[in-house]
Amino acid sequence: MTDPLQTEPQPEREYFQFLAEGRFMIQRSASSGEYVFYPRVAAPRTGARDLQWVPASGRGTVHATTVIRPKPPQAPYNVALVTLVEGPRMMSRVEGVAPEAVTIGMAVRARITTEGDKPVVVFDPQAAQ
Repeated sequence: MTDPLQTEPQPEREYFQFLAEGRFMIQRSASSGEYVFYPRVAAPRTGARDLQWVPASGRGTVHATTVIRPKPPQAPYNVALVTLVEGPRMMSRVEGVAPEAVTIGMAVRARITTEGDKPVVVFDPQAAQ
C-alpha cells in the first residue's frame, strides 16, 4: 500500500522548503491566472487543482497593521497584513522601523529570515516608486 503522505500534494511543506532554499514562491492557477497564498491544493474561488509554484516579486503594500506590546522586557513589534503586488494578502511583520512607524499604504519588500530553525517571510520598508 502506498503511503498517502508521500503521494498527496503537501503545499505547506513545499512552501517552507522553497523558503529554506532562499526562494519566496507563491502559487498561481494555470487556468485562471489568479495568484494564491496561503499554499493549498485547490484555488479558493474555482476549486481548480492546477496550481503551480511561481516566484513572488516580493513587493507589497501594508493593508493593515497593529502594534503588539508584550510585557517587558520583550520589545513591542508590529503585525501587518501585506497585499502582495500579485494580489494575495499575507500576515507578517515589517522590520527596520519602529512598530508605530508602520502605516497603511506603506510600500514594503519581502525578505526571508530564520526564526528558531524555521524560515519565515518578513518585510522591510521601501521607498515609494
